[in-house]
Amino acid sequence: MEVKFKILRFDPKRDKAPHYNTFSVEASLNSRILDCLNKIRWEQDGSLAYRMSCGHGVCGSDGMTINGVASLACQKLVKDYDHTNDILIEPLQFFPIIKDLVVDMTPFFQRMKATHPLSEEDVTKVEEGKELKQTIEERAIFDDAIKCIMCACCTASCPVVLKEEPEFIGPAAVLRAQRHIFDTRVKDVLERMKILEEPHGIWSCRTYFKCTEVCPKKIKVTEAILQTKRKILSELHPTGT
Repeated sequence: MEVKFKILRFDPKRDKAPHYNTFSVEASLNSRILDCLNKIRWEQDGSLAYRMSCGHGVCGSDGMTINGVASLACQKLVKDYDHTNDILIEPLQFFPIIKDLVVDMTPFFQRMKATHPLSEEDVTKVEEGKELKQTIEERAIFDDAIKCIMCACCTASCPVVLKEEPEFIGPAAVLRAQRHIFDTRVKDVLERMKILEEPHGIWSCRTYFKCTEVCPKKIKVTEAILQTKRKILSELHPTGT
């Protein structure tokens, strides 16, 4: 069957403003959106720019906005959308466009790094010659966060980042911090919690749940953020100050 895609195009080197091109692709209901984009680039317009790598929802490279929702193109199928109308493909929101669907992820990775203490000390409590043990229950607390593939879909969907406070470090950065704060092997936990309390940190989260809704790995991001907030209150502000 024929499926139409309306794709945002923008090359800063030659375009004054973004515009849209429409392409028709022969596809099945089970065709991945990524398959369709590949067909367009290979058979119709080799200048179409987008990222991809593993193609199986592991690397997070092909994050983009599909019909207004941040998604991985390799995970979404034609049948997930109303293919009787154009399927709208746009880059992830918030991030500067490099070309077409390729965005500059520098702001995202800077925020991820910002949650780590500036000290050069070792992160873990490992002592030479000794095994550092951790129970299954201790690991389970942050097990969900380890699934994060840093696709930035959550940050590109966060209403705080998009509309209220663009400087907010974002849900992915807080999730990465939660992974270390609740790890019993990490020794600089207090320093990490203090970093989250800095301006535009964890308290900027308004609990919209958008991060959890769009996460391609089904991570309960909002729950992890709330869990971290409670720990910060109990550890850094036990008297409510």
